[in-house]
Amino acid sequence: MKKEWNLSPEQLKREREIMEKLKQFDTPTITNVVASYPNDKNCLRLYNPWYGRWYTDATLKCMFPQLGRTVGYAVTATYGLPDHDYSHGSLIGDVFDAIKESPQPVVLCVKQEMPEEMKMRNGLLGGNMMTSFKRAGIVGAITDGASRDVDEIRPLGVQYMVTGICAGHGDLSLQAINDTVDICGMRVSPGDIIHMDENGAVKFPREYLEDVLEKATAMQKFESKAQPMLAKAESGKEINDILAGLYD
Repeated sequence: MKKEWNLSPEQLKREREIMEKLKQFDTPTITNVVASYPNDKNCLRLYNPWYGRWYTDATLKCMFPQLGRTVGYAVTATYGLPDHDYSHGSLIGDVFDAIKESPQPVVLCVKQEMPEEMKMRNGLLGGNMMTSFKRAGIVGAITDGASRDVDEIRPLGVQYMVTGICAGHGDLSLQAINDTVDICGMRVSPGDIIHMDENGAVKFPREYLEDVLEKATAMQKFESKAQPMLAKAESGKEINDILAGLYD
C-alpha cells in the first residue's frame, strides 16, 4: 500500500520541532497523557487504557537503552514465509523506498507474520537491512520477533526493540508495506507518531502532537513537584495528601 503523506514543508517543520521537544519526556509519561490516567485533567483519553492497543507489552525488549528517547513517524512492513502465488516486492529495496518517501524521522515497525516456532528462530532485521534502512532515514525499529547481527547494528545509533536474539533465519518474503499492523500489543498505522525508550513504545495520531506536548509538560511539572516530597514522607497519610494535592 502506497501512503500519501501530503504534509507541507511548514507543517513538517513544526511537527519535527514538537517531536524533538517530546524527547524530554520518558515514554511512560507519554502513555499517561495519551490514555493511562483517564481521570486526570492532563489525559487525552485517546484509547481505552486497558484494552486499547496503543503501547507495547512486556514481550518487547529494548536492545540499546543507552540511546535514550526516540520519536518518529511510523512506516510499517510485514514479512512472512515465501508464498509462490504472491510477491509484494524486494525484501529491502521496496521498504527502503517507503522510508525515503515518508516524512522524516522514521520508526520502522515490522510485523513478522509466521508460525510462532519459526518467528522465535527468525533473525530478521540483520546488519544489511538495518544499515540500508538507517541510510533511508530510520531512527528506530520495532519488530515482534527476533533479530541478529546486534554487533553490526549497535554502531548505527538506531533505537532497537525486538523480542529476542538468534543467529539465523530461513527464506522470507515481503508481504505488505504501510498496512496497519499489531506488534507486541501496539496497533500501528503508517504516519502514527511513535515514542520509544527503554520502557517500551507508545503510538498516537500525529494530529495530537501539540496536545501531547502540552499535557506532558503539565504532567511533568506536577510530578517534579511531588516526587521530592514523596521521598521525604513519614506516613501513608502524608503520601496520600501529597498525591491528592498534586492534581488540585
